[in-house]
Amino acid sequence: MAILVFFVAHYYLSLFTQTFYLHRYAAHKMFTMNKFWEKFFFLFTYICQGSSFLSPRAYALLHRMHHAYSDTELDPHSPLFSNNAFDMMWKTKNIYNDVLNNKYELAERFEGDYPVWQAIENFGDKWYSRIGWGTVYVLFYINFATVWWQYLLLPIHFLMGPIHGAIVNWGGHKYGYQNFDNHDHSKNTLALDFLAFGELFQNNHHKLPMRVNFGVKWWEFDPTYIAIWTLDKARIIKIKRKNVQPKQRVAKMAKAA
Repeated sequence: MAILVFFVAHYYLSLFTQTFYLHRYAAHKMFTMNKFWEKFFFLFTYICQGSSFLSPRAYALLHRMHHAYSDTELDPHSPLFSNNAFDMMWKTKNIYNDVLNNKYELAERFEGDYPVWQAIENFGDKWYSRIGWGTVYVLFYINFATVWWQYLLLPIHFLMGPIHGAIVNWGGHKYGYQNFDNHDHSKNTLALDFLAFGELFQNNHHKLPMRVNFGVKWWEFDPTYIAIWTLDKARIIKIKRKNVQPKQRVAKMAKAA
């Protein structure tokens, strides 16, 4: 039971920081927050992603390129130019490393307006940080695993961030339905996106990249939007565009959640 709780917690906390902080804040700046909360969520992202920590700056630049060059040869992670999801993410890893180390000229036009905490950026990318977090995961399993097959979950812990990226970028441009013609292959993969916290509404997001709620149809539920709406009401963040959704529907969704 402890292993299941730990796995689910790591999966969804890592997913939340990726969609909330890296995607909607760092890449798109859909909302604002003061410096204290920016640092808090920066550190929270590092802790939750652990061994697979992704630089907010590098993530933002790759994602901005993804929107600008969606499903073309310049897209850093389009499934149309890869044989499988592993091939796609290997290419993405190489581009990510070049962007992180300022060796990718194509990313230069997308620079600026993202959170920076150089000490955490540098530390989170070091091998001893990644191995340290991996050691923590292994020790937890040694102490609490009850059957051998539970250890098969460890590779997912090690690569949690890239795995989320593979699910979204492969599935969201290969499978599902389209509400809009975006002149690319973006699709909405899940009607109730509880497995990706709204990230698999790719077709909606590519049409409306600054819309904080990735769901468009009444039955498309974006769990991360509920969290953002709540943080906005608590004055921790401030949504830039308030007219995203009627208050009555938001209240109803929050109550249902």
